[in-house]
Amino acid sequence: MPGVATNSDELSLIPYSQNNSHIIPIRHTLKPPISRLSIAWARGSSLRVSVLRQPESDDEPGGQVVEVKLGVDEADIYDAQWRRIAYGSVTPFAVLQSRKNPIWDAYNADLSDVIEYSKEINSLLGNYKVLPDPAIEDPRTVVQRVDEPTFSKAAWELMEIFYANKQSDGWIPERLVDWLSDYDKLIHREQPTIYSRLVDFQTELVNLQAVEKDPKYWDVLSAALAVGWLDIVVKLLRLHSSYQHNQIASRETENGLVETVVVLVSKMPRLRPNLSAGKLGECYETKPDFVKAWEKWRGQITKLDCSSFWLQCEHQDTREGLKRMLQIMLGNASVLSAATFHWVELFIGHFLYIRPFTVGMESMYSLAQKCMQLKPVSSPHKLMELLNGILGENTEVVLAECSRSFGSWMITHAIELLTAGSTQADILLHEERNHLGGICIEELHRLVYAQVLSSHALTWQIAPIYLASCMKQGMGLLEILLYKQPVGHNQILLKNIEICRMYELDNVGSNAMKIAGVHHWKHGKKGSGVFWLQQAQDEFRLNRIAQQLFDFVGKSVSDESFKQWEGLIELLGSQSKAAGGLDFLHKYRDFKRSLQQVTDMTSIDAAQKASEALILLMKNPSTPQRFWLSLLHDAVQLLNWKERTLLNVPQTNLLLNKLQELSMARLRPDFIEADLPPQALSSVRLALATNLGRAILEE
Repeated sequence: MPGVATNSDELSLIPYSQNNSHIIPIRHTLKPPISRLSIAWARGSSLRVSVLRQPESDDEPGGQVVEVKLGVDEADIYDAQWRRIAYGSVTPFAVLQSRKNPIWDAYNADLSDVIEYSKEINSLLGNYKVLPDPAIEDPRTVVQRVDEPTFSKAAWELMEIFYANKQSDGWIPERLVDWLSDYDKLIHREQPTIYSRLVDFQTELVNLQAVEKDPKYWDVLSAALAVGWLDIVVKLLRLHSSYQHNQIASRETENGLVETVVVLVSKMPRLRPNLSAGKLGECYETKPDFVKAWEKWRGQITKLDCSSFWLQCEHQDTREGLKRMLQIMLGNASVLSAATFHWVELFIGHFLYIRPFTVGMESMYSLAQKCMQLKPVSSPHKLMELLNGILGENTEVVLAECSRSFGSWMITHAIELLTAGSTQADILLHEERNHLGGICIEELHRLVYAQVLSSHALTWQIAPIYLASCMKQGMGLLEILLYKQPVGHNQILLKNIEICRMYELDNVGSNAMKIAGVHHWKHGKKGSGVFWLQQAQDEFRLNRIAQQLFDFVGKSVSDESFKQWEGLIELLGSQSKAAGGLDFLHKYRDFKRSLQQVTDMTSIDAAQKASEALILLMKNPSTPQRFWLSLLHDAVQLLNWKERTLLNVPQTNLLLNKLQELSMARLRPDFIEADLPPQALSSVRLALATNLGRAILEE
């Protein structure tokens, strides 16, 4: 477990290891003294540290939450960029899963689909961009100014070389040359590299009059040649003083030797389909053509090495430097080893000059082990460890290195490359394991990555894509994820419902709407609560809400307190399929509006409409019995209409029967009396009797 430094003014985390030289500071802004710390895991390899203190006044904060990264290096990819990559990789991943044949092979996709997938993922990790040159180009600029690459892109391209492009196995050495030229700068952070030596020498070029007199000049030339950076070699050779106009006449032989080496370097055969702009060499796509060109080129080098012109070259540094370069091109192992700094550089040098026809992972791995013995590294580097695992065809090592050094995103998406055309990796990653709960390694890493996405408020929406691809436990964890989302925000709730519809989780979506309805109702958002319960078709809770509405309205529905609920009843609308008491309140709202339109005894149409609304209410089985008397009391004006009777004999008998049922119900102990004047019942009886007599006479 991490420990806490004793000085409470400057808090730090000290990882538990034999070497405690690395201390991770906790950067907070609270004033001392700090009373307590609370530590919990955050996303990835980060800790969420809650720093707590006793505030001296109400204005001072009592705590602060900070996120501490446990990695020794600075973050390779920042949070915003990581989210962009996470969202961008969803579509390629989902498309690849959809293209897998569920009948014949549920796990593996066609190699062409994997190649397309790999290119799309690679583009998300950033493009290798050369920065714009200055207005006046410096002829002594050897190394181009480029954007700093990321370890994640370097690792992905390394796996792409060996796993995705199976059809170009013969071009792997040349692809490694390109890979090292792009990413050797990442290795130099921890140990010397050819790139770092070139950068250091470039800063010294400004002060050099005759570069060939500096031993570092020939060292960097040999180093760049050893790994196939031919364009840099030619540019450095052209800086030789013998190319100056005032030197050509007196140093003609020396300049001729230098130019001959320049031509040989520029004409080096390359077993590859093409070269990018600015790169040197002659490309050959087929092995027979390459072998012929290689033998001819080697013969020219041997002939130059035995030439008598070396005796006429008076400049010793030039003679020895050029001779050393020829030995590298002739495949002298000791000279090649002396020109490189770590085993990957030596490994590529062997490919180029000693064993250019090496094919097969077993031969490559044997060569890599030999180079490791000749050039051991002081400390393990994640890119080197990854390359070693790839060459050894050890899928478990590759998985472990991806997980340890590059995180769950990398391992989740790289598994698609590892299983492309590899039966051994396919069996290892897709075999169900009892100690993992019956799931396979591939599903385990997808679940871990989905958990990382779920822990962040801005990325949880894409976690279902990966959970749905997990056949065993994915859908169960997806339901848990959806249930854990807050229902107080409509945008999150709508996204939740959309995900449920996408994956046919109708029950989960319905429950989410029910939870949202109850949440909004309890927090005073009555309209939102009713809306979501209606969407969920939750008749039980709608009836419960209707009961609460009755309690708020009071024992008399004619009370003025009913006005505060008119907006809620309006929400139900005329097309609403509301259940139970809500249906009653909707009809009661129409009845009250009709009564309000009866302004005087001449509003016959409004009175007739109100009478019809009253009959509908009394016939409706959803109208609670305890409101019958209140409704009849509100309708006394209609029953006593002087111009003519508004209710016929059957309608009046219906109301009398309801009144009789109400009189019988009042005998029950649980009957709730309406809050009406004492003479309300008698006035209703008198009005009904009068209306009945008038209706009989009129008929």
